[in-house]
Amino acid sequence: MKYIRKYVFLLVGVLLLQSCVKDMQDDINNGGWNHERSVIEIEFENQIGVAMIENTDATTGNIDLAINVGAQSNMSSVKLTAIQVSYQAQSSVKVGDAMDFSNGKASFTVTSTLGETRTYTINVSEFTETLTGTYQVNALTIFGGTGPEYGGGAIMQLADKPWCWSDTYGPEVECDNTLTFTMTGVTPDGSTTGTCINHAGADGKYADFIFNGSMNKEESGVDIDLKKFYRQIPEGESTWIRNYSDGTVSFIDKDGKTTIGKFVDAGTVDVGYDKSFTVSNQAFQFSLNGTDDWTNIYSDYDKFAKKPRILWVSVTKVN
Repeated sequence: MKYIRKYVFLLVGVLLLQSCVKDMQDDINNGGWNHERSVIEIEFENQIGVAMIENTDATTGNIDLAINVGAQSNMSSVKLTAIQVSYQAQSSVKVGDAMDFSNGKASFTVTSTLGETRTYTINVSEFTETLTGTYQVNALTIFGGTGPEYGGGAIMQLADKPWCWSDTYGPEVECDNTLTFTMTGVTPDGSTTGTCINHAGADGKYADFIFNGSMNKEESGVDIDLKKFYRQIPEGESTWIRNYSDGTVSFIDKDGKTTIGKFVDAGTVDVGYDKSFTVSNQAFQFSLNGTDDWTNIYSDYDKFAKKPRILWVSVTKVN
């Protein structure tokens, strides 16, 4: 008899456990546990960069983002292009809805599956792309050389050593070029994009960046094509993308080749080794991937052809 009671107790226990598991699963399925009501990510048309989202407290939150006013003509009707909220939560705005930012802010609500709400205030700053316009190319300058800690590095303009380059298509022919940047839109990740026209200037020439064979320390008399280092801004028309998240400007030429640099304002660039470069107005700065050449350290060949480190294309905005 005692065994029968034992089995009865076990059976009752199993049934109770199954009932509890079932109740818990129902609670999970129905969202009875879920108080979450947060915005994970949000994006609007012509938004620049990533929105900064902050849950202030249980019932309020703030979102800070920038809209490109050059591409968004009507700030009273800005379309929502993407939104992600917490699991099982619902937003009072959905993709495709337009919000009114004419006063610089707007609000919406996210509701949890339990009915709890958090109201988010979106604070919008107006963004204008500063890259657009026309620039005069002033100079091409490098920091290059193997062993700068031993005096092997130098900062110098390419045109300062004319004997290293072609007499007719040397780097100096770039210094009457103009760069015209036009913005055409915003990429899905919030970067600005457009076209760049690198015009050859009055002389109609682009530098060929051929390093004279007479200066070649390894194969005397053999010219070296150094476009891989110095043709960072493509000839003619290219596409540019300015990524505000990492501070880069990319150029994509007609063949799909991409070069990546930075657009730097006036100031001093410290390159280490007690050396620096002064940007007078603005410059496009590119990191170059040269190879150490200890055999030919201290030579122009090493600095220009083997171990260039940084290229600056100095410009002045004229329009």
